[in-house]
Amino acid sequence: MAHDLLIKNGYIVIDSATEIAGGWIAVTDSRVSAYGTGGGEPEASRVVDAHGRLVTPGLVNTHHHIYQNLTRSYAPAVNGSLFNWLTTLYPIWAAIDEEASYLSTAIGLIELAMGGCTTTMDHMYVHPRPHLIDAQVQAGREIGLRFMPTRGSMTRSVEDGGLPPAEVVQDPETILIDSERLIGAYHDATPGAMTRIALAPCSPFSVTEDLMKATAELAETHDVRLHSHLAEDEDEDTFCAEVYGCRPVEYLERVGWATPRTWVAHFIFPNDDEQQRLANAGVGVAHCPSSNMLIGGGTAAVQHLRSIGMNVGIGTDGSASTDHASMWMEARNALLLGRYRGGPAAMAARDALDIATRGGAECLGWADEIGHLRRGACADLVVWDTHPVALAGALSDPVEAWLRCGPSRAFHTVVNGDFIVENGEPTTSALDDLLRRHRAKAAEIQPR
Repeated sequence: MAHDLLIKNGYIVIDSATEIAGGWIAVTDSRVSAYGTGGGEPEASRVVDAHGRLVTPGLVNTHHHIYQNLTRSYAPAVNGSLFNWLTTLYPIWAAIDEEASYLSTAIGLIELAMGGCTTTMDHMYVHPRPHLIDAQVQAGREIGLRFMPTRGSMTRSVEDGGLPPAEVVQDPETILIDSERLIGAYHDATPGAMTRIALAPCSPFSVTEDLMKATAELAETHDVRLHSHLAEDEDEDTFCAEVYGCRPVEYLERVGWATPRTWVAHFIFPNDDEQQRLANAGVGVAHCPSSNMLIGGGTAAVQHLRSIGMNVGIGTDGSASTDHASMWMEARNALLLGRYRGGPAAMAARDALDIATRGGAECLGWADEIGHLRRGACADLVVWDTHPVALAGALSDPVEAWLRCGPSRAFHTVVNGDFIVENGEPTTSALDDLLRRHRAKAAEIQPR
């Protein structure tokens, strides 16, 4: 049988248990169909020589705010606390329209693919205008990444004791009606789906308790996943105590979110008992190392969370807090932070790779098909490239070298059997036009 694609002569990581030196992997009908050691490779319509490069499952991004690449490294906000940073940028984001959503998503997905990401979620929680997520879905289909946009929401404006201006919040009825519309229009629960929808009220301090409960019920009705920020900042503890009379984790439990369909972003400030309770409930965590370090607000106890049974993935977070969207860089920073927190034996490169692949797939409820390259998996993979100068002398362990040396980039990013990045460059033919239009829209949004 001739396969559609054969990648040969690579160091191939199938999953955390299987690695093949000098191996090959074949793709048929957008699925991994076979793999093996060098020699005797099967026939394929297209053959790509990896020339000894590392080949891994595509990385899975579990937390992002793509629209923020329109205000990347915005100078008046870069050195503030989380709450100061938000209150500076919310009024600017009130100018986002469908074109801004489309352009930021298209550029953001291309950037993710260049950093080895093949599946991403996105948390669009500002809705100054309708149909912003429809524009994201359009961009996702054109660029070709596997995509889980989430219908984010905010109901508490400054007038109601929240942080955002009234222009970017909505009433609960509008949010719930649009959430159900988006699920009906775009959520694809079938195997091999390219687009799925999740529901994602922004945070405990930006939506009401009633909306959290109603969203959980809607997710249960339609069998979609739930996402929110949780335990991200110490100010959140104070807010929850004053408004809800409890800590953030207890609040999440109270509103019906402590279920296996939920994954939360950051999870920096829970105590030991709270960590164990959510682990027992099946809640996952999106760890965002670069954003946490840049904002300076602490980081999640990743290896401890994993040790107590919690699924942990990696997120780039928004491009106005992290300012880049490289999942390779996030995996490397997760490795460094893990060792910084726990010592030199606390985390290895394979741990970081597992978090960035299998852990992310578990968070998104997609672990049967993505995050590994076993037979039958979606054909989402990355052939990595590191300059020979950076790898000079790194002879003993290509996986450790992948994160310890560098920088590394995606030489080929394959999603659903299609090349999104080829020979280090995006395959999107309209890239120059997208960049021109994105720059014009960013200039329009940012105050002079």
